[in-house]
Amino acid sequence: MAEMVAGIEPAYYEALQGSYVLYERARRIFPNGVTHDLRSYGPFPIYASRAAGGRKWDVDDREYVDFWMGHGALLLGHAHPTLVQAVTEQVALGTHYGACHELEVEWGEWVQRLIPSAERVRFTSSGTEATMMALRLARTFTGKRKVIKFIGHFHGWHDNLIVGVIPPFDEPVPPGILREVADTVRLCPPNDIHRIEDILKEDDDIACVILEPTGATFGAIPTRQGFLQDLREVTRRHDVLLVFDEVVTGFRCSPGGAQAYFNVMPDLTSLAKILAGGLPGGCLAGRADILELLAFRGDREWDTCRKMPHQGTFNANPLSAAAGIAALKTIASGEEIEKANRNADHLRRHLNEVIAAHRVNWVVYGDFSGIKILPDCGDPEEALSAIREGRYDYRDLKGPDAAMRDAFHSAMLLEGVDMCGLAGLAASTHTREDLDRTVQALDCALDRLAGG
Repeated sequence: MAEMVAGIEPAYYEALQGSYVLYERARRIFPNGVTHDLRSYGPFPIYASRAAGGRKWDVDDREYVDFWMGHGALLLGHAHPTLVQAVTEQVALGTHYGACHELEVEWGEWVQRLIPSAERVRFTSSGTEATMMALRLARTFTGKRKVIKFIGHFHGWHDNLIVGVIPPFDEPVPPGILREVADTVRLCPPNDIHRIEDILKEDDDIACVILEPTGATFGAIPTRQGFLQDLREVTRRHDVLLVFDEVVTGFRCSPGGAQAYFNVMPDLTSLAKILAGGLPGGCLAGRADILELLAFRGDREWDTCRKMPHQGTFNANPLSAAAGIAALKTIASGEEIEKANRNADHLRRHLNEVIAAHRVNWVVYGDFSGIKILPDCGDPEEALSAIREGRYDYRDLKGPDAAMRDAFHSAMLLEGVDMCGLAGLAASTHTREDLDRTVQALDCALDRLAGG
């Protein structure tokens, strides 16, 4: 795999000279020269200068079809006119009042209107904060300490849930995480309802079970059919809270998220990304009796001993609220979601045709608007069937070889497509020209990787 990277590097350096200059500056400021782990890839990242619709441009004025889509926040694509207007108008009125305002009320009402389980809502500044709140509320409500999470599922980078995310998953504990904290997390293999049942029988200190409802990283490790229904039944029977992390799936599977699509109601739901229309913002939604633990219910000074404290300088700030309202109004009918889903389905089918023509053992899979590329999978048809049925080893579905990821990403960039490593997210604004260009890019990228 290292040879693949080396073969592509000369063309990469030549094409991306402006990005390389900025990267060298960034290395003197940021660890690895980046501000997000996912943007750390070899030989160096591109530096974007502008974006519109399904495309973006870098500082060398190279154009790309974009499948990062703001790390999943941009179902409607870049610079959607409705959102641009909403944010532009709000900037002139103020970005932070340090006070309650009407927009936060309207934003919350839209969450309640769309998300079936949202009896109450509390805004945060990110999805990580929303899952932090979910755990703290679950512990406060139940009086229990532990959480069950599924291996490979990502729920933000905070101490409580970062364990079990990155291969080799089980050990070691991630750097900086106290063993005492890690020991409050019970890890379970994906889709293993029998293991969940066993843990709940043997451990009466479980406050909640949390998962990404469509599977780790928006279906990289897919959730098998019927599992959510089984999990809801088991958690209810054991009187354990069920938390859906819908930071990605919220407003992407359907206007009501994965819970509406699969008709499974969690007790708590974390939301972010599309929620704030591409600006920073998240929330926790769910049962009124649980979220009421955030409320003062008596003498304020005395009551602080009973309520769960929660602050946050930018919670429900007017700018994010304006963008969020505009985004939720736009996706409420489901039409934009269906467009994104159709775009992803089109790509998955035609990218697999290219792979078959090249006779390589790769496969493209995914659901809704997600695109996942699995190299070195053996027989592609058998791999696709095994992935769908939950028979494929989940450890091989997340965390592919870094050299392969970097080589593929670089090859696609040279062909004018920016994938998120070996994955991507389709937007409703991707055009047929964008899709055709992506299919052609894979054809050329596979030739590059083969040394053609």
